[in-house]
Amino acid sequence: MIVQRVVLNSRPGKNGVPVAENFRLEQSTIADTIQVGQARVRTLYLSVDPYMRCRMNEDTGSDYLLPWQLSEVADGGGIGVVEESKHQNLAKGDFVTSFNWPWQTVAILDGSLLQKLDPQLVNGRLSYFLGAAGITGLTALLGIKEKGHVTGGANQTMVVSGAAGACGSLAGQIGRLEGCSRVVGIAGTDEKCSILVQEMGFDAAINYKKGDVARQLRELCPGGVDVYFDNVGGDISDTVISQMNQNSHIILCGQISQYNKDVPYPPPLPPDVEKIQKERNITRERFLVLNYMDKQEASVLQLCQWIQEGKLKVRETVVEGLENIGAAFQSMMEGGNIGKQIVSVSK
Repeated sequence: MIVQRVVLNSRPGKNGVPVAENFRLEQSTIADTIQVGQARVRTLYLSVDPYMRCRMNEDTGSDYLLPWQLSEVADGGGIGVVEESKHQNLAKGDFVTSFNWPWQTVAILDGSLLQKLDPQLVNGRLSYFLGAAGITGLTALLGIKEKGHVTGGANQTMVVSGAAGACGSLAGQIGRLEGCSRVVGIAGTDEKCSILVQEMGFDAAINYKKGDVARQLRELCPGGVDVYFDNVGGDISDTVISQMNQNSHIILCGQISQYNKDVPYPPPLPPDVEKIQKERNITRERFLVLNYMDKQEASVLQLCQWIQEGKLKVRETVVEGLENIGAAFQSMMEGGNIGKQIVSVSK
C-alpha cells in the first residue's frame, strides 16, 4: 500500500531556528497485510509541540526523548481510526491514540501501544485528546497539583508565561479552578492578551513586547507572585522570579525561549536571580508529566468534565494537510499561534 509520510530532511543545528524545509514529504509503502497483534490505522490528527525541537538534534539533551533520524519518518502524538485489526482489544472503527504516532497517512502499529478513545468525553472533538484532554492538559493539571502547591482560600496569585500557548492557556484556567484567587498571563500580542482575559478568564494579561514588564507585574500583582507556571525561561522568567514571594513555587514546564540554544535543561538562572530564588526558598524543580502516569486516567476524566461543563475553554490552531506539518511546526516555534497546534491529516 502506498502512503504519504513526512521525514526529517535536515537538522537546524543546536543553535539554529527550525524551518519548514527541515521536513520533507515523500511517498512510501506499507505491507498489504497485518500480523497478529497489529492494527492498520488511518491518521486523523497529529500534534505539533515545542518539545519536538529537541528531537531535531542528534542529542536531544534528554534521557526520555529519542532523536528523529534523518530521512526517517518523524513521530509524536497522534489520533487515528482503526481500518483493520488483528488485536483482541481493537475493532474496525475504533478511535485510537499514541504518543509515538508516525507522521504518515496510514500506518501499521502494535495494537498494544494504542489507547482507545471515547469521543463523547470531549463532545465529539477528537483532537482535544491531543491537547486539553491529552498530554498538554495533563501537563498543566499535574504540574499545578504536584509542583504548584495551590491551596483554595489562600489568596494566591499565579503568573503564567507563554500564556496563550497550548499549555499556558490551560494552566491559567486550571490554576483558577484549583483555587488561585488571581491569575495573570504573559503573551506576545494584544490579541492574545485580549483572548486570555475575555475568553479564558485570566484577571489580566501583559504583552511582553510592549512597555515595562516588571512595572506591569508590580501593578497587577501587588501582593507578589505565589505560583509561576514557566513555559518560556529567559528574561521574562527572570523578571517574574524577582517578584516572587517567600516560599513560593515555580512550575518548570518548558523553556521555549532557550530551545534553539545549546544550554542544559533546565537552563541555569543568572547569579542575581538564583540568589533571589535561594534566599526566598522558591522551589524550581524539573517537572516531567511522564513521571505521574499513574494519575493519568483520573486526571483526564477531570479535564473532560471541565470541558463538558464549559469551565475549561479550549483554543486550537488547526492546519489542514500532512504536507503542511513542517510549516505548522515553524509557525508554532515562532509563537504565532493561539492554543494547541494540530494538523488535520484526513477526515
